[in-house]
Amino acid sequence: MTSPSFLRLGLLLWSFAIAAICAIPAAFAGALNDYAENKVVDALLRAQSIGAPATWYIGVTTDTCSDSSAGTEPSGGSYARVAVTAGLTQWSGTQSAGSTTASSGTGGTVSNNAAITFPTSSAAWGNLQAVRWYDASSAGNSWICLNLGSAFNVSGAGITVNFPAGQLQFQIDN
Repeated sequence: MTSPSFLRLGLLLWSFAIAAICAIPAAFAGALNDYAENKVVDALLRAQSIGAPATWYIGVTTDTCSDSSAGTEPSGGSYARVAVTAGLTQWSGTQSAGSTTASSGTGGTVSNNAAITFPTSSAAWGNLQAVRWYDASSAGNSWICLNLGSAFNVSGAGITVNFPAGQLQFQIDN
């Protein structure tokens, strides 16, 4: 069964390894974290290298977004961040979902061009409350955070969290 829910920053769908696709009703409030804000200011106004990562590591956290926190990710249960290469084919341009050319739109919104699928849980991960972009496969810095409108409980083994193409969206000019 599929039931899409509208989100502030776009649609978010989760699918489960138990052969059902489910949607989570949610509303996002997304933002650059302090770390990313400082990198952008230094790059735009202070002639410093932004040092953006060649690969983003998408993670989920059991706490809500905070500008100064990297979040609390699940530990164990086969949890791991998902690596997504930075590039035109992996992330849409601002002109439309699924685009693969340089951004030319006016809305400032980008989304994933392919599904982002986490490893299937082998144990509980807890109540997921946010999605984050990190610059490392573990530890590192959180650059972007999006809150879910309601927590999603990965209550045990056999659950696969998945963001279908076009469903994980971030808007930079909100």
